[in-house]
Amino acid sequence: MSEEKKEELQQEEVLENETEVIVEEETPVEETIESVKADLEEKLKEAEDKYLRVHADFENIKKRLEKEKYNAIDYASEKFAKDLLAPIDSLEMALAAEEAGKDLPVDELLAKLKEGVELTIKNFYTAFEKHDITVVETDGEFDPNFHDAVMQIDSPDHEDGHIVQRLQKGYKLKERLLRPAMVSICKK
Repeated sequence: MSEEKKEELQQEEVLENETEVIVEEETPVEETIESVKADLEEKLKEAEDKYLRVHADFENIKKRLEKEKYNAIDYASEKFAKDLLAPIDSLEMALAAEEAGKDLPVDELLAKLKEGVELTIKNFYTAFEKHDITVVETDGEFDPNFHDAVMQIDSPDHEDGHIVQRLQKGYKLKERLLRPAMVSICKK
């Protein structure tokens, strides 16, 4: 064989070897790409599943909190209502005592009735105190934020714009006005 042929054969062998190497190199790369792709797809599915679960948990918590909020609003006055049961009981006992008092003289019956009404009022004020309900002060100067002036009276004992008389009590819940005090004020 000639040298040219030997060189050609050697070149062909080199080319075949290079092709085999390239083919061998491509196969693991393809397998690696496929395995990485499969791993990434699996991780994506896991992440999507995790997201859906977290989102569902969030929606459940949101619904539960909404329900609790509405329950809190619906039953916010429950404690106050329970505290009003004692005055109601006192009034019902006063009505029931009417039959027992038929044999009593009128003066004694009126005294017992007055005592029952005073006890009932005391029960109301106790309930009010528990829930921070206070009476609006009517001593001193007229304040349109807390007082409702229904009359103006000439009074030598009071300064102009001061409250002369309370006609109806006003009440506050903490610092919020429930009802203004109805008053008459001095006008000079």
